[in-house]
Amino acid sequence: MDIANEASSGTGWNESRIVDLLGAAAWKVMVGGGVVAAAVGVVALVWPGATLAVVGVLFGVYLLAYGVTQLVGAFGPHVPGSYRALSVLSGTLSVLLGLMSFRSVAQSLFLLAIWIGFGWLLSGVSMIMVAVSGSERPLRAWSGLLGAVTLLAGLTVVIWPFSSIATLTIVAGIWLVVIGVTEVVHGVQVRRRTTTPGL
Repeated sequence: MDIANEASSGTGWNESRIVDLLGAAAWKVMVGGGVVAAAVGVVALVWPGATLAVVGVLFGVYLLAYGVTQLVGAFGPHVPGSYRALSVLSGTLSVLLGLMSFRSVAQSLFLLAIWIGFGWLLSGVSMIMVAVSGSERPLRAWSGLLGAVTLLAGLTVVIWPFSSIATLTIVAGIWLVVIGVTEVVHGVQVRRRTTTPGL
């Protein structure tokens, strides 16, 4: 059977099948990323005595996981092709910021807050642009909500003049839990849009 017949019969690697596979991968990574975000947020909230270096590592783990989520999610069916590059860029920068949080940047409260906030700002803007890219896109409301929450979190962390690591930890921890829960729900919604059984 040739490729054309495979595509027409539904047994080959046609475009619909590829989109379904990407959608399946996207929702799993989104849910996983949301769980990581919420978990890091809870750890930050219940560890009031954490040092700056420890908080830097915690949020570095989150930014790294979130960046990977953005990279994989960029190829999901809910992301229009014209904004895929923006999502990839946002994910790549989040990964880089996460890696930087593992280094000496954690010695400065100001720089750590900037890295965390900047990562959220990039991701939030990216998701909002995807959400408003076209009225025919699926899950626009959830993408927009997640983007707005992430953007607001970034603005809060960047603008707020933190006087101590305890304050930064509490504020960022709360936002991580909110972002994580929202992302899990978003991932579940993406899962409902996939059509391939068993994925």
